[in-house]
Amino acid sequence: MYDIMTPGPTQVRGNVLAARALPCTNPDLDPDFFTFYKETCELISSLLHTGNQTLILDGEGILGLEAACASLTEPGDRVLVLDNGVFGKGFADFVRIYGGEPVLYTTDYRHTLDVDALAAFLEKDHDFKYATVVHCDTPSGMLNDISRICPLLNSWGILTVVDSVSAMFGEEVRVDDFCIDLLCGGSQKAVSAPPGLTFVTISPAAWKTMKERRTPIASFYANLLAFDGYFEKQWFPYTMPISDIRGLRAAFENIQADSDMLLRHARIARAVRTALTSCGLRLHTRDGWSNTVSVFDVPAGTTASAILTALREDHNLMLAGSFDVLEGQVIRIGHMGENAREEKLAAVMKALDAVLAKLGVPLTGRLEEVYRNSLT
Repeated sequence: MYDIMTPGPTQVRGNVLAARALPCTNPDLDPDFFTFYKETCELISSLLHTGNQTLILDGEGILGLEAACASLTEPGDRVLVLDNGVFGKGFADFVRIYGGEPVLYTTDYRHTLDVDALAAFLEKDHDFKYATVVHCDTPSGMLNDISRICPLLNSWGILTVVDSVSAMFGEEVRVDDFCIDLLCGGSQKAVSAPPGLTFVTISPAAWKTMKERRTPIASFYANLLAFDGYFEKQWFPYTMPISDIRGLRAAFENIQADSDMLLRHARIARAVRTALTSCGLRLHTRDGWSNTVSVFDVPAGTTASAILTALREDHNLMLAGSFDVLEGQVIRIGHMGENAREEKLAAVMKALDAVLAKLGVPLTGRLEEVYRNSLT
């Protein structure tokens, strides 16, 4: 089995796997499970610093993004799509599927969103029902400052939908302070549970907007309103994946006990970036570097495929390339959740040293040595 150091899925701790192996009850009928589900949702809300309700949905993180758009969008709604990355642009597809009119605010994919420029744009055009923003656009490692973007949008009465699937718990997320109306997360990134679950936090304003729709939500599985009053009714819209949710609960309890989590992510990410740049490799983005993933351009004289294949075959190590407009152009190193450990990244740097040397790519220093010296 490969040592997976991709930007998700991440390694899963033993207590998470053990929780998933517990005997099942009937999640549709057992009142104890309804309480367990509700308490797990409340734990997630507390870790994200919000009084907003959290829901856990049975589907990978993309389900949360689609459910947000399905539940908020009505035919003809103008939706502002903040586009400075592959996933940022992708929100437009969900808006169109549900009859909305996406308005793309497209900026340079190598730079974080300029909040002042966005403010100037909104002065001229702010007639939007909601706006979408990706916290960390994983294909490029681009990080956007949701602590400034979302309050700005909120000041114009625009609801905010944030994809923080690959950022939260590696980057600070304070839902209430950041004025986030609908936040989307996923199990397989820094949360470090297996893929398969998404969770969303929903503000009172977002609930109100959904409940006051003129038209029905054009989906069953992606309909967040279907969960309204689930605990009082003791009824879920579909059978919940009890084993997955038990594992997710254990993962969040691990996060709750890890007071150093954000600092560790920042320290390791900084050391990785320092090693890459000091040894002659180029980070893909010019700013907006995420603490959960580092992305560097494929150096001259080799290919992404050659680097990734050599890492797998010679070092049993799996890193990631990218896709869409970045296919074949970059290498992505994940350092999130259980993968954000000093020795794990030291092994990545050591393997990269050997592979790049084998492929004839000259470096100006030893990646592992610089990385270790940069851990402060």
